Amino acid sequence: MKIILTGGGTAGHVNPNLALIPYLQADDFEIEYIGSIDGMEKDLVKQKKIPYHGISSGKLRRYFDIKNFTDIGNVFKGILQSKNLMKKLKPNIIFSKGGFVTVPVVFAGWLHRIPVVIHESDITMGLANKISSIFASVVCTSFSQTAKHMKKAIVTGPPIRNELFNASARRAKKILNFNDNPVILIMGGSQGSIKINETVIQILDKLSNFNIIHICGKGNLQNIKRKNYIQYEYVTDKLADFFALADIIVSRSGSNSIFEFLALRKPNLLIPLPKKSSRGDQILNAKLFEKEGFSKVLPEEKLNAESLFENIITLISERDIYIKNMEKFNFENGSLKIIDQIKKYARN
Repeated sequence: MKIILTGGGTAGHVNPNLALIPYLQADDFEIEYIGSIDGMEKDLVKQKKIPYHGISSGKLRRYFDIKNFTDIGNVFKGILQSKNLMKKLKPNIIFSKGGFVTVPVVFAGWLHRIPVVIHESDITMGLANKISSIFASVVCTSFSQTAKHMKKAIVTGPPIRNELFNASARRAKKILNFNDNPVILIMGGSQGSIKINETVIQILDKLSNFNIIHICGKGNLQNIKRKNYIQYEYVTDKLADFFALADIIVSRSGSNSIFEFLALRKPNLLIPLPKKSSRGDQILNAKLFEKEGFSKVLPEEKLNAESLFENIITLISERDIYIKNMEKFNFENGSLKIIDQIKKYARN
């Protein structure tokens, strides 16, 4: 059978697709990927040696913007391109992870009567997935709260990349040339966060007794040379090893990331994307994980040098408490449940 994977815009819309690839290959699926022409997903997918097809896409905004009108043309162009790809590739099934590039793909699949399986990671459904769900056979969710009011929804949990469980802290330590001090991994999402980056740099002197891996986002590297402090724009193949080495993680609260922290039992400080920059999904994710005792949360509105340093030190001191809370949670990798849904609808 042949499957088309689609999803793009951020790593959160790509990495879950990548997590499914080994399972799909084990079941002898022929895999193709449709994403945006120049999106970050293009390089991530090509590293897996999966055929990639780029289409035009327009961002779907919940607010007024003149680009909403100009992007309509890109959406229709993407639908035509997707229709042509359906005729050419003849897939048995489409799996969509979300992001604005997926809407033309899902719609074109529906026009060709190709079953569509969607996965929504966050508590609240993104706009692209809301639209795509109209044409989907089933919607898989990470959170039970997401599935409550949807007839075609099923709770599968999140797909987690297998390489995270086969990582090596020793290998990471050798790559980074770190000493035996505790390690802090700081990441502001796949596109980075200027505010988090600037605040981290302000407290480097105070964090001199820690090793720091700082993933800044594309174009955000700064010429800072300090012992036991290393910057990266973005990390792919080494990230699993960096997770293994980290004692704590400071991060945004995208669903895929925080479930990976939970699966690996990594104490974390979450700085959610604020409401003014999002639909508020990261805030809800963070609140739930804070309530369960899995995460410490610092709202971006309260983020400054003093609050960040205090929260990091507190998290380090309470690290064992967070690990115990996470160990009580019966975590299941959702990959196999999602694969079951894909096989079910592909056969039908």
